[in-house]
Parts: sequence; C-alpha cells; structure tokens
Amino acid sequence: MAKRTIVKMPGDGIGKVVLEEAVRVLDSAGFQADYVEGDIGWDFWCKEGNPLPDRTIKLLETHKIGLFGAITSKPKDAALSELSADLKDKGLVYASPIVGLRQHFGLDICVRPCRSYIGNPLNFIRRGKNNSIEEPAIDVVIFRQNTEGLYGGVEWSNPPDQVYQALMTHPKFKKNFGWCPKEELSVSTRIFTRKYTERILRAAFEYAKKYGYKSVTLCEKPNVIRETSGMMYTLAKAIQKTDYPGIELWNTNIDAQMMWLTKNPEDYGVIVAGNMFGDIASDGFAGLIGGLGFACSAQFNPDTGIGVFEPTHGSAPKYAGYKTSIVNPIAMIESACMMLDYIDENAIAAKIMKAVAAVIEEGKVRTYDMMKMTGKPDVIEKGAASTQQMTDAIIAGL
Repeated sequence: MAKRTIVKMPGDGIGKVVLEEAVRVLDSAGFQADYVEGDIGWDFWCKEGNPLPDRTIKLLETHKIGLFGAITSKPKDAALSELSADLKDKGLVYASPIVGLRQHFGLDICVRPCRSYIGNPLNFIRRGKNNSIEEPAIDVVIFRQNTEGLYGGVEWSNPPDQVYQALMTHPKFKKNFGWCPKEELSVSTRIFTRKYTERILRAAFEYAKKYGYKSVTLCEKPNVIRETSGMMYTLAKAIQKTDYPGIELWNTNIDAQMMWLTKNPEDYGVIVAGNMFGDIASDGFAGLIGGLGFACSAQFNPDTGIGVFEPTHGSAPKYAGYKTSIVNPIAMIESACMMLDYIDENAIAAKIMKAVAAVIEEGKVRTYDMMKMTGKPDVIEKGAASTQQMTDAIIAGL
C-alpha cells in the first residue's frame, strides 16, 4: 500500500511518552509511514489560549489519520488561572481539545474493545461453585456515541433569559426548579438526534455480525430518561427486528450493568450506549481486563474517513516527570493496532497484537501496574519493567 502520513498528537504528560513507544513498535513491525506532529493540549492553552490550534485541525483535514496520546484537562477556574497573563482578559474559556476534535470532524463512532489477555495478573477473577476460583474470558466491544449527549457542550450557568423562559414552559422544570433564582442555576443538556443515534446502533450491529457476536446490548436508562434513552431503545428494536434478526438485542440500565459486569462479564459481546454511559461502561469493563493500561479506542467519521486513535487513560503528569518512565504503553500500542486495522494494514496489526499477547502470557516483563505496585519511581528497582523495557519486549516478540 502507499506510504501514509500520520498526524502524531502527543498531547500532555505520559501521552508524549507512550506515543513514541507505539511508533517504535509500528516501525519495528514494518509499518511504513511519515509522521507529522500536531500541536494539542495544555501547553497550547496556556501559551496561546487554544488547546486545539487551527494548524492541527488543518493537518488532520489533509492526512485523515491521527494517533493521539493524552491530554490534561482542568476545571474552568483552574484553567483560567494558568492562562498566560496577556490572554486572561480576552474572555477565553478552556474546552477539552479531544472533545473539540470529535465535534469538529464529526467523529461520532467510538469503539472501545475490552478483551482479557491470558496470563495477565490483573484479570478479573471470582468465586465459583465449591469455592473454586474462576477467571472468565472477557471479550466486550463498546460502541459509544461520541458527539452528542452530555458531552455535546450545550450548557449554561445563569442561563440567558430566552433559555430560562423556554425551560419554564416545561411543567416539571417550573414545579421543581422555578423557585431557584436564575443566576444560581447551571444547566447541561443531553441531546440525541435520530440520525446519529441510528448510526451508532447500526455500527454496533454490523460489528457484531462481522465478528460473530451473538448479542448487542443497549446500555442506557430508558425507564427514567424516557426521551433520549427511550428513542435509542425504540430505534434499536426496529433495527434489530428488520435488519439483524439473527443477533439478540439485550436492554440493560447503566446502573444495573455496572453490577452485572462483575457477575457475568463473559455473557456480553457488543455494547452500545450514548456518550456518558458508554464512557462509564467502557471504564468499568476496562477494570476487568487490567485497567486503563489496557484500554484502547478508535473514533472515526464513516463519511470522511477521518479517524483518531487513542488510549482512554489520562495524561498522569506526575509520572511524566519521572527520570525513567514506568507507565504501561500497551493501551497506546493497541490503539495503534486499531489504526492499522482501520487503514487495512490488518496483517501488521495482527502481528503486533500476537507479540503483545505473548509477552503478557510469558510474564517475564511486567510494568508496575501488572505487578500491583504503587506508581512510584522505585518500582524499577523492585523489578517492574520500564515503559521502554515493555516496548522492547514486544518488539523482540515480533
């Protein structure tokens, strides 16, 4: 295939470390690409008042595919306090640049696999019959609607008069919140559209069909959030009945799902949800396969072909300051493999994933999290592998 150009967006903290390790693995596995670095993250907010500069957006518009590390996000007041002095009176408001990327490019399909590795000491275990110990194999893929819902950014503190008056037309708002002075109100909206709700549902069903999963589970709350979750469930039932009768549709409430995921996680295959509940469910299932060090993700727009691939962990800035990096690079490497699959470099992706699985199963090289240590600089002296040593082991396995 033609040599690609990949937009490399390290971001903040450990994002800068793990992204370089993923590129090392890609190079060693034979993936040929040019990399251009895109500016994104906290430093650019502080210096420029924009954590997602236009130049980075233009790079993605041109090259389509991005690898992303991690970002630091802070509450509004803390963000303002760290802004460069000459920018503080400009009315600037910090917004997450990764959310900004999703919304600007319409990266509405988010896929988060949560699969356990044989030999991972962090795998979920439970008690079985006759006091036996069971370690169920987990193979869950979560489809998260990525651009709407509670992350849509339509919110106010002290809402404008026209918004307040519109809210007051709803009898429940007037009854339950009409007593509250407008200037003491904060409102966040949860907006679902039929078009993009149907699109994430169809993506989930198509994935289940392609890879042989027996069920798609809708994980929402239609018994309480009747309009948005209710619309999603109604559409899911219609889509399943008409186009995917061979795949079961299960319906779970998000709160119950968080209980059931530790009771019978092996029963679930593909899970689909709106933005917030998909985020919650994916972190919950990630905890069963070893934590965020093993949690990868893809987000893309099927219409434009633009895709961004990232681990779901944060920037963990305290670890970025260590002389020797201790963080687990596997989630970033897995995300790079999702990128390879997306651009039809499936053989290279499979080769890397096989090497990752072999290193984990062998168990000779383990990062501090896999050794159940507290993340302090002395973990290397106690036998934990550094970030670079884990990458070296995976490269050797290739």
